[in-house]
Amino acid sequence: MKKEQQHTKKTIFFIVTSILMTIYLLWRIFFTLPFQEGILQVIFGILLIVAETVTVFTTFELYYRKIKSDNYQLDLPDIQDEDYPDIDVFIATHNESCDLLYKTANACTYMDYPNTNKIHIYFCDDGNRKEVCELAKSLNIGYLGLANNKQAKSGNLNNALEHTHSPLVATFDADMIPQHTFLMKTVPYFLLPKYIKEDDVWRKRTNEELEDTKSMKIGLIQTPQSFYNPDLFQFNLFAENTIPNEQDFFSKEVNIMRNSSNAIAYTGSNTIISRQALMDIGGFPLKTITEDFETSVRIQKEGYITYATNEVQAAGLSTTTISSMFKQRTRWARGVIQSIQNTKAIFTPKLPLAARLTYLSAYLYWWSFFNRIIFILAPIMFALFDFQVVNTDFKSLLIFWLPAYFFYSISMRYLSSNIRNQRWSQVIDTILAPYLIFPVLLETLHIHQRTFKVTNKKKETSRNKNLYYAIPHILLLILSVLAIIRYVKGKYGWALIYSSIILFWLFYNLVAILYALFFMLGRPSPRKSERIKASVSAKVSYNNYAFNATTYDLSDQGISLLTDTEYYISDDYDVKIQLKDRNYRATLTGAIVNVRKQNNQWIYGLKVKPESTKDKSQYSQIIYDRNHSLPVEMDLWSTAYDDFIRNIQYRIKKAQIERRKSIRMNIHKKICFENGTTGYIEDFNFKYISVSHLKLYDEDLEYYKWITDSNINLLLKPERQLSDRILFKITNLDTIIQNNLIDQLLVDLKQRS
Repeated sequence: MKKEQQHTKKTIFFIVTSILMTIYLLWRIFFTLPFQEGILQVIFGILLIVAETVTVFTTFELYYRKIKSDNYQLDLPDIQDEDYPDIDVFIATHNESCDLLYKTANACTYMDYPNTNKIHIYFCDDGNRKEVCELAKSLNIGYLGLANNKQAKSGNLNNALEHTHSPLVATFDADMIPQHTFLMKTVPYFLLPKYIKEDDVWRKRTNEELEDTKSMKIGLIQTPQSFYNPDLFQFNLFAENTIPNEQDFFSKEVNIMRNSSNAIAYTGSNTIISRQALMDIGGFPLKTITEDFETSVRIQKEGYITYATNEVQAAGLSTTTISSMFKQRTRWARGVIQSIQNTKAIFTPKLPLAARLTYLSAYLYWWSFFNRIIFILAPIMFALFDFQVVNTDFKSLLIFWLPAYFFYSISMRYLSSNIRNQRWSQVIDTILAPYLIFPVLLETLHIHQRTFKVTNKKKETSRNKNLYYAIPHILLLILSVLAIIRYVKGKYGWALIYSSIILFWLFYNLVAILYALFFMLGRPSPRKSERIKASVSAKVSYNNYAFNATTYDLSDQGISLLTDTEYYISDDYDVKIQLKDRNYRATLTGAIVNVRKQNNQWIYGLKVKPESTKDKSQYSQIIYDRNHSLPVEMDLWSTAYDDFIRNIQYRIKKAQIERRKSIRMNIHKKICFENGTTGYIEDFNFKYISVSHLKLYDEDLEYYKWITDSNINLLLKPERQLSDRILFKITNLDTIIQNNLIDQLLVDLKQRS
C-alpha cells in the first residue's frame, strides 16, 4: 500500500507540475517577448523560450515514462536447467592491456550456469595481437583475431558472429567485469515466451499457450553500466562519498523508464542479445560511431522486446582524464544523433508513437547543453548590459514562474529516486556545455564524425595540462561576477526585493560555474590501481607468527587490513596473507608499506602479489565479484554549501601521507634493567624502545637486559641519545617472534607498573 501511495503522490506532483509548466510556457510565448526592445532582443528571447520549451518537453516525457515504468516490469522466470541455451560471450578489445583483459575474461570463466560447457568465451581482438592470443590460451577461452579492421567495433563483433553459432550473444567491453550471477540474472528472460507463472510457480506453457506468445520475441537484455572507480565528477569534486556515479541516472533511472516504451538503449556492454535479432538487422550496424545505440533501435524496429534491468551485474572503469571524458561525450552526442538519423527513429512507422517520442526526447537531450549556456547568459546580459530578453514584471514572475519552478524542483526529486538532483544535473551540464554545443550542431547538419576512438581509461596525474578546458568557464565566471556587482550597485530595500529573481539566477548559475572550475582543477591520484572497500576474512602469518584480520580495502597490487588490536608485521620479512571470501580462496605474499590508526582500529597497508596462477585468479574474483562500495544514492544531508566548503578545504589542505611501517605506542611504564639501571619506557614500535629518566645509566655498556613480567628476555642495545631519552634497539626480536611471544610482550608493555 505504501508503494501505491508513493506512486499516487508522484503522479499527482507530475500532473500538477505539467499543468503549471504549460501555463508558464504559454505565458512566456504570448506575453513576454521583448518586441519593443529590438530585433536582437527578440531573437535571443525566442532562443530562451525554445530552450525552456525543449527542457520542459524532455522532462514531461520522463515524467510520463516514470509513471508508466513503475507498473511495467518483466519477471525473471525460474526455468529448468536443460532449457538454458548455449551462449557466446564476446569480450571486445582494440588496444587494451592484457592486465585489464585478464580481469574481465577471468571473471567470465567464473559465471554460474547449469551446464558451463554451454558458455563459449572469446576475445574479439581487432588488434590481432599475439599476447592477447596467448592470454586466451592461458585462460582456456577462444580467440578471434582480426587484422586491419576498418569497421571499428561493429566489424570486430560481426567477425565474431561469423565464427560462432550460439542462439544468445553476451557482449562485454574490455574493462567491464561481470559478477558470477550475470548469466543467471539475464538469460532466463529469453525463455519468457515459453514459460508462465501461476500461483508464484513457473511452468512451461502448453502447445496451445505457445500459440499466444509467438509474437513475443525477446531481443535484448541490458543490465546497468556500473563503475568500480569514482568517475571524474565524483573524484575531481571530492564527492566520491556523497554522490553516485554520473552515469547511474541514465543506467538505473532513464533506461529503466524507457522499458515502458520499448525504447531502451543498448550501451555496448553487460548485455545479452538474441542472435536471431542480430541476423534480422544484418548484424551490428556499420555507418555509425555508436553501434550499440543503433543496434537496439534496429532490433526494436524488427518487433523485438528490449528490456533494461536495474540490478548491477558488471562493473568497469570510468574515464579518468578530462580530455578522454570530453571525447567520449562528444562521441556519444554525435553517435546518438547520427543513429537516430540513420534509423529515422523519430518518424518511422515501425516504432510505436511512445518509442518515437522517447527518441525525440533522446535527440533533444543533447541540445540541453546549448540550453544551459542560454540559461547562464540570459541574466548576465540583462544585469550587465541592460539587454532585455524577457518583458515582464516582478508580480507576474511570482504568479507564473515561482509556482511552476517550485513544483518542478520537487518533481525532479521524485524523478531521480535520490540518484540525481537538479543542482548536480546543472553542475554536470555546465561542465560539459561549452564542448558539446558545436558537435551537436554539426551532427544535426549531417556533418558526421566517422572515426571511432576507444575511450582512454589510463590515470592522469597532471592537473595542469587540462586547465585550458576551463577557459570558457573562467569567462562565464568573470561575466557573472561583474553582472552581480553592477546589478546590486545602488540598490537597497524594495529595489533589491524586486531584483531578487535575477540575482537568484545569477548566484545559482555562479555556483555551477564555480563547481566547473573546481572540476577543471582536477585532483592528483597517487595510486596506480583502484582500491575497492571490502570486508574479507584474512589470516596473516610469517616466521611462526600468525593473527587474524579483516580487509579494509583491496586492489590488484595492494591490500589494507583492519584489526581491533595492535599486531606486529615485520618489514624485514614477506608475510603470507590467506583470504577467504564466499566461494573464493587466495594466498598472497605481502610486504608492509604503512600502518595507521583510525577510529580506535589499526589499518595495515601492504603491497601484495598472489603466490600462484590459481591464487591470482581467485584473488581477482575476491576483488571484483561484488557490488562496488561507491554511493548508490545521494547524501541528502550534504548541501551545496557543504560541497563547496569541502572542495575549498581539501584543495588548500596539504595531503599527509602516512609513512610509518610499524605501530608506535605511548607506554610510560617503569623499567628496571638487569644491571640495576631504572627508567620509564615512553614509547615502543616493536623494534625500538625509548626510555627516559634513566638512573645508574652506563654509557659504556654495549647491551642492556630486561626481563618482563612474563619472563620474556629483551636484549636492548643503546642506539642514540634523543632530547630527553635514550633509544634502545631490541636485538633479539626475531627470537621473540619465532617463540610466538610478541603478543605477550605487547601485553606486558601495556600493563602498568
